[in-house]
Amino acid sequence: MKKIYSVGLLVCLLAACKPDLKTSAPKPGNADFSVYLAVGNSLTAGYADNSLYLTGQQNSYPLRLSEQFKLVGGGAFKQPLLMSDVGLPSPKLVLALSTSCLGVTSLSPVPDPQPVNWADTISIASQGPFNNVGVPGIRCIDYIVPGYALLAKASGIPYASRFFANPAARPLDEALRIKATFFTCWLGSNDVLLYATGGGIGNDPGTNVSPADISAPAFFDAAYNIVIDSLTSKGAKGALMNIPDVTAIPFFTTVPINALVLRQGQADSLNAAYQGLNGIHFAAGANNFVVQDHNGVPKQIQQGEYILLTVPQDSLTCKGWGSLKPIPSQYVLTSEEVANVKAATIAYNTTIQTAATNHNLAYIDMNSYLKTLTAGITFDGAAYNATFVTGGAFSLDGVHLTPRGYALAANFIIQGINAKYGSTIPAVDANKYSGVKFP
Repeated sequence: MKKIYSVGLLVCLLAACKPDLKTSAPKPGNADFSVYLAVGNSLTAGYADNSLYLTGQQNSYPLRLSEQFKLVGGGAFKQPLLMSDVGLPSPKLVLALSTSCLGVTSLSPVPDPQPVNWADTISIASQGPFNNVGVPGIRCIDYIVPGYALLAKASGIPYASRFFANPAARPLDEALRIKATFFTCWLGSNDVLLYATGGGIGNDPGTNVSPADISAPAFFDAAYNIVIDSLTSKGAKGALMNIPDVTAIPFFTTVPINALVLRQGQADSLNAAYQGLNGIHFAAGANNFVVQDHNGVPKQIQQGEYILLTVPQDSLTCKGWGSLKPIPSQYVLTSEEVANVKAATIAYNTTIQTAATNHNLAYIDMNSYLKTLTAGITFDGAAYNATFVTGGAFSLDGVHLTPRGYALAANFIIQGINAKYGSTIPAVDANKYSGVKFP
């Protein structure tokens, strides 16, 4: 995903118990892991901290999976690695001291001050084919579009063009260059996520031209089935991951909706200014912010609606946003827009589950798994949750995962694969990987 993801869940994680990391005599079961292919978007590529960078790729969940697959006959796993740790096409976010408009200095996510290494945009297709064909920003409906890599590059999204052997071909054609015996597919998040992270400024469903639109479920269904039919046409087995409820991630849940604290005189002044428009009312104490709805009309935000992580904090603090100045709609997800997101997610997941059933593949319920992070999970004595920065699982963009988060996701996928194929692939020791890095 880019700004920016049924078998049983990993029972040990849900039960907050200590997993057995020393599974003896790993066995492949009735699956062949010798040639593993990972299909997907930014989550598959190892995107984190609002960018793609080398260390992120080296901590992708497909790489963690491939390491465990080697214990049951898996082979080499090649990724289209970058040369730099800064980020492409813009610097990654890092924690650094930042001073607010009130003069308060604290740790905040800021762009890495190092310059981008533009040599990372040069084609490395000659080094392929690659086992990880995750492309940040790609939608499921893009996966069958000839020339996608060229169109994306023209729009400032260079990921696919740098490693596709034929940028004029379909992304699916690049994936099929690897004669996979086993694959994972985590496609579809961007078909709804880009609408949500854009504050619902697109259409539902859209024309499927603008990434800001929600992809029409019928087009999603057609594209997804073409992809899975093609990946399984030579007998490959695999695991299909469904689409997470994007409103459960820190990008949407970090900024509180009721953080407008007023004195009585301030409340009286705002009440006089709005004169009860759309039921807007203020009182002394904590109040819900004023926002623009989808049509730009002021309203007071309600429970079940969200202020996006990208809202400028200094504008909330010092420029009157949320009180005299409604927070612009591109930073808000209203109840109508949330309903659009949830409806599309349900439709997409129905398609994915049906494809898993029809092809006798593992179905991995990532939607349910990521929701468990909100309540918190424990792995081998270490606690993780969805709290921004400190929760350990989500990176600084509030959408993508940390190295630990990706390792935990790999374990969840392994649990589903083991349950489906009778394999005994051991879990990853997620605790040896990092969360958000502090200076």
